[in-house]
Amino acid sequence: MNKKKKKVIVTGAAGFIGFHLSLELLNQGWNVVGIDMLTDYYDPRIKQKRLAILKKYPAFRFYKVNIARYSALEKVFKIEKPDEIVHLAAQAGVRYSLSNPWTYIESNELGTLNVFEAAHRLKIPRVLYASSSSVYGTNEKSPMSEGDRTDRQISVYAATKKANEALAHSYNNLYGIETIGLRFFTVYGTWGRPDLALFKFVKNILAGKPIDVYNRGKMKRSFTHISDIIAGIVAILKQSPHGRVTIYNLGGAEAVSLLDFIELIEQEVGKKAKKNLMPMQQGDVRETIADYSKAHNELGFVPKMPLRKGIAEFVSWFLENKNFLSTLKEPKQ
Repeated sequence: MNKKKKKVIVTGAAGFIGFHLSLELLNQGWNVVGIDMLTDYYDPRIKQKRLAILKKYPAFRFYKVNIARYSALEKVFKIEKPDEIVHLAAQAGVRYSLSNPWTYIESNELGTLNVFEAAHRLKIPRVLYASSSSVYGTNEKSPMSEGDRTDRQISVYAATKKANEALAHSYNNLYGIETIGLRFFTVYGTWGRPDLALFKFVKNILAGKPIDVYNRGKMKRSFTHISDIIAGIVAILKQSPHGRVTIYNLGGAEAVSLLDFIELIEQEVGKKAKKNLMPMQQGDVRETIADYSKAHNELGFVPKMPLRKGIAEFVSWFLENKNFLSTLKEPKQ
């Protein structure tokens, strides 16, 4: 890195991945500008807790901005003049997209258009942006690699992520902006979202409440620890932009069934789960397993956190913060 501290804008900085990325970059000596709307899809109090940690750093600044409002977003870009943009802000969750699809179009598609357009107008050379393993849709090839077919999404959420990849290609072609999409595979870890499986399972098992197990547990995922995701993003930021348009799978080395995942949680919590076996959730897919060889070859990306250790870390964190975490409102469905 140059002697001059580099500055990065992280959209969604109060979110799960955005928080961890901002924290790592601050610890590495970056100036970080966080943008977040602090929506109430899940309890904003955990977002405020994450922000409070980031605000302890003098090199962190925060703007509460709706990225779907272009003029407000561009104003921040003009004030801060970032060297890099990592665009992670999005409306997350598959199930909520069934009842409120408009939120996904506004936040994920219009918001991403605004980020790309601001980068173009202010001549910022690169945008990293969050995609998702959900873009693979009904693709039955496993493990999934970046060159696989991705035109059969089965949820509105997944469709918005695929639309962003197409938009990224357009902005690269039109203006030469380097656009790098990151297809995340089932990310978990401390300070995770309350709507994610690990959070819900640990919370309910500890409270003696049943957990909903979709497709009767006959699902398989590349569970990826947050530290491995952050290492992949930072590896890209260490490379100089040179006009690429590309996509990377960032996914864990261990692919396990949902039932095995639950068993590992039970072992760490020391308590059996009461399983509410459910049919397949509409919009969900049975298997998302990452082929991360491209990220390995080009970025040196290697997932390092064993699933058992990552779950143990999460359970320990949850127990330490149980009095707060157990009071969080249920996420919107």
